[in-house]
Formats: sequence, structure tokens, C-alpha cells
Amino acid sequence: MRAVRALARREHSAAELRRRLIARGVPAPLADQAVRECTEHGWQSDARYAEAMLRQRTMQSYGPLRIAAELAAADVATPLIRRALAVTETDWVQRAAELRARRFGAPPRCAADWQRQYRFLVQRGFSAEQASAALRSAPKDSAPKDIEP
Repeated sequence: MRAVRALARREHSAAELRRRLIARGVPAPLADQAVRECTEHGWQSDARYAEAMLRQRTMQSYGPLRIAAELAAADVATPLIRRALAVTETDWVQRAAELRARRFGAPPRCAADWQRQYRFLVQRGFSAEQASAALRSAPKDSAPKDIEP
């Protein structure tokens, strides 16, 4: 019953649901059985969990590497992680460029700015190629028009 209530609130990976049940005092064999039954009935699905986590983290502007690491930490199988990332229609370079623009506004004006913005994108889970492409796509002429150099 606790497992079903937890799944009614949000998706959980099988391992996460098991840990949650054990933390609430359910003996490990019963927790395993509950998770197994939830999976058999289709109430719990690691594939659905991966898709939900991918949507949520994408909306929070995290990159694919960070999302994959979080899914792996939740004990989602690697093939399910790869499949979820493969079927998404997210343009990761575009997401990284939007995040860069929202966070920093102006494109990098010097090497130090470029490195700071690059590090930020990589720390958010974008690959080196995605971060570089996002920085290269930043508009070059973003200086205010009313100020003469």
C-alpha cells in the first residue's frame, strides 16, 4: 500500500522505491515483493521514470550528461538511460545556448569570460562539444548601439 501511494505522487525507479519502503520500516523481502508486484502491474516502470526525470531536468536546464548521471545514481539500467536520451527531441546545443544567454546575457568578450561560461555549461551537464557550440552561437554584436567604442 505504501508503494502504491508513493507511486501515485510521482514516478520512482525500482531501486528508489525499494529504498524508500525500507526506510519506512518495511522489511527488505516485503519491499522487494512490493516493488516486483508494482512492476508486474505496470504501476512502476524504470523506463517511465527515466522519461519523467529527463523531461523534468531538461526543463530545469540540465544537460544530458548530468541527467544520465542522476538516472544512473537512481539505479536505472544503462540501456534505459540511453534509450530515453536517444528518443528525446531536445536540441542540447540550443538548450545550452538559451541557458548561457539567461545566465550571462552578454556573449563572452574575452578568454576569461569564455572559460567561465564554458565551465558553467559543463557543470550543468552539457558535453564539451555542446558547450563550445553554444558559445560559438552567441551573437557577436551585442554591445548597446547608443555607446560608441
